[in-house]
Amino acid sequence: MFSAADNIKDVNYFAKNTFGGTIAENGITQWSDEELLLEYRVSQSRNTFEELVRRYEKELFNYLNRCLGNAAAAEDVFQTTFLQIHLKCSQFEEGRTFRPWLYRIATNQAIDYRRRASRYNVVSIDAESDDKDPLAGQIIGNELDPAENTANDEQVQQVREAVSQLPDKLRQALYLVYFQGMTYRDAAETLGISACVVHSRLCTAVQKLNRLLAD
Repeated sequence: MFSAADNIKDVNYFAKNTFGGTIAENGITQWSDEELLLEYRVSQSRNTFEELVRRYEKELFNYLNRCLGNAAAAEDVFQTTFLQIHLKCSQFEEGRTFRPWLYRIATNQAIDYRRRASRYNVVSIDAESDDKDPLAGQIIGNELDPAENTANDEQVQQVREAVSQLPDKLRQALYLVYFQGMTYRDAAETLGISACVVHSRLCTAVQKLNRLLAD
């Protein structure tokens, strides 16, 4: 079973063999994401690269796991995403926000993975995820008490199945705003669309989900 610790180990190995050196306690944990990436762009410092990975290893992996419905696929895409961060760091413009840029790269990598996988029937975007789907709390209502766990599990499964029936564009907006807690503006930057379009897709997605759940 993949774990965040395994993933950071793999990326650390990549960083070590690419840049050499050891992790230094130099206060970079206090830097912003943008400061880390701009420093990395100039110095190719292993420390700054690892700090960025550490900050996003759990969050980004969980996002990819929900998108792909497969932990092994999420691990692969996580690795390729940070490889792209390394390769494209010179394209990051000062004044931009790192998180939407990271998620845009990750989303594109996930789309590419799914396209490749569909040709070989390796993985389906609609496969069941290892995680409970927190969208149930957003669509259905408040959390249930422990005595209602069985009913809650059924609702979670219903929501998961309903979400899997949504078009990719609607599903991506839901994942970014509901699951990752992005603002409309950041989700818009991630997807390369306007905030108004994000809002429209979310409204459409919720309407479709309500109809599916009602059925």
